[in-house]
This record gives sequence, C-alpha cells and structure tokens, in this order.
Amino acid sequence: MCTVTFIPNGNGFHFTSSRDEQAGRPIALFPAFDLINGFRMLYPKDPLGGGSWIVVNEYGHLGVLLNGAIKAHHSEPPYIKSRGLVLLDLISNISPADAFEEMNFNGIEPFTFILFENKNLYSCRWDGTMKWLESLSSQKPHIWSSVTLYNPTAVRKRENWFNEWLSEHPYPGTLDIIHFHQKGGDGDPFNDILMNRDHQVFTNSISSVRLSCDKASFRYLDLRSGETVETLLSIPETAAIKV
Repeated sequence: MCTVTFIPNGNGFHFTSSRDEQAGRPIALFPAFDLINGFRMLYPKDPLGGGSWIVVNEYGHLGVLLNGAIKAHHSEPPYIKSRGLVLLDLISNISPADAFEEMNFNGIEPFTFILFENKNLYSCRWDGTMKWLESLSSQKPHIWSSVTLYNPTAVRKRENWFNEWLSEHPYPGTLDIIHFHQKGGDGDPFNDILMNRDHQVFTNSISSVRLSCDKASFRYLDLRSGETVETLLSIPETAAIKV
C-alpha cells in the first residue's frame, strides 16, 4: 500500500505495489477471485479488514491504494469503513472514476487511489475533507510513495532511483520490475523501496499485475514466506480494453 509503480511496455501496462505494514499485521491471503456487485475481481485480501490494496476486475479496470493523500495526517479512529473495502467498492463499478466522484467519503481515513480505466490513468485523492481526481499520462512511467511513511525528501529520492533504473531498463518485464521493488535504493532500509524500519514496519509483499488486451497476469510475492503465486484473470472480448 505504500510504493506503487506504473510502466507502459509494448502492448501492456505494468502495475506493481509494495505493501509496507506493521509487524503485527496478519499475513494477507493470496490473490483469489471474488464476485462483488456482479463484477468478477481478483485481489489479495487483508484478513484484518477484509479489503485489499490492489484489485483488477474483469473489465481490465485496476485500482491500487496508498495510505494518505497530499501530506501526512494524524489517524483519528474509529473510521466507518476501511480504505481497503472502499477500494473494492470503487472497482466494483462500470466506471470507478465516476464512482469516486459520486461517493461520499466522510468518515473514511485519507487515501490515494491510483486507477487505470479504459486506458486512462488517474490519481484520486481524499484528504479527509476534499477529494481530487487528476488525469495522468498512461504513456509514461510513474512512481508513487505513501505520504504517511515517506517525507518529501524521501519521495524525491525514490523518484530519482526509479528514473535511473528506467534509463538502464527501458523495456522491463515483470521480473525486472519486481527486482527493482526488491533492490531499489541506496542501502538505507528506512527509505529503500524494500523498506524495513527496525522490524516494526517493513515491506511484506510485492504485487505485480500486467494488463493486456485479453488478460491480467497477477504475480504475488509474499516476502514473509518467500512463496510466489501467479494467477490469470481473463478479460472477455466484449469487455476487453484495446491497448
């Protein structure tokens, strides 16, 4: 939920998310299929809140969640619903972008929702008071870091690492991107892409989804167990997004 990269490559798009969580957080369930609001969806599940941080549906719409919006905030629970459940609510719509603009998020902790819908890329933010929907270029790479864990200096450093890595890997595949999420940085475990803050908060999984015109290939690496699983979600021709 805390570091996300987006890379267009050939006839597909790569979304990869490193999930940074507290040591006491239960281990997430591997990606599995679910039916929500009539939509077939694929996502890993947080057993604590029942939601997720990265999900793709049968229309090829994909959403990734980061904690926080514009700047770091003070958490003030209780909240009426977890952000992970909000993510599922948004993606279980014909147009998640429209759903974001229409939904009332009062009582929800601030978040950033990166959305890919019909070949369009959006950054959707809720700061606890206001929301913003920003259209981004889907023809160039992007990296996002959670503002709740990384200050502006660290965010810029991470952007530089990403750009330097891209200059050396102009056409990366899924394994190349996962390797960056495992090795990117300068050796400072506090802010490296694979982060570890005194074993109290650390990266515990990496999720990478490659979207093409007829399928979503979801590769999930659980860093606690070392187990990797890969799952395919077929996108029917009637729903397929031509890329």
